Amino acid sequence: MVLNREEIQAILVRLNGTPHLIASLLYGTGMRIMECLRLRVQDVDFKRREILIRDGKGFKDRVTMLPTSVTPTLQMHLDKVKELHLTDLAQGFGSVYLPYALERKYPNAAREWIWQYVFPAAKLSTDPRSGEVRRHHIQEQAIQRAVKQAARDADFGKAATPHTFRHSFATHLLESGYDIRTVQELLGHVDVSTTMIYTHVLNKGGQGVTSPLDHL
Repeated sequence: MVLNREEIQAILVRLNGTPHLIASLLYGTGMRIMECLRLRVQDVDFKRREILIRDGKGFKDRVTMLPTSVTPTLQMHLDKVKELHLTDLAQGFGSVYLPYALERKYPNAAREWIWQYVFPAAKLSTDPRSGEVRRHHIQEQAIQRAVKQAARDADFGKAATPHTFRHSFATHLLESGYDIRTVQELLGHVDVSTTMIYTHVLNKGGQGVTSPLDHL
């Protein structure tokens, strides 16, 4: 399922707050929903205008763009998240899950600002792995529900999920003339043949190529 730009906009205008910010990032970066929700503060580089996606599919890191249009909103969002983190610390909490035994190697890192989730949950919860009370990231089901409801409210005759934004991101980049290898890198596809799937929805004929006759 791929949405056109008008349909993307129709969904976004029907979302508010954090769901709107997350949906904007999914469409604007091509991230998978869990890649977005697992972002840490240090993964967002405002100066370089890029986002580092750690341990994507296939356990590989990659870099994608940080959309300029979403930057002010994301900065304000992180200001609020930092206030929440400082409150947690003051109350004796503020720890976050760290992967790959990093917490044992760096005992204080779990409470550092740079390791906090960009999209933390509204409530603290007990980590079943350690028994420690922590603030996890937002659950993907909440974003899925919000996007599906916004698509229904938009009433354009198509179902949409958070992953639809990723498909639309790739298709719209190819429509804009970006080469297949660039899109492959942004999506994190190991094989370009996976990315080639998107050329079949460009309405440009075989392999997404426009005939030279049409340029005469």
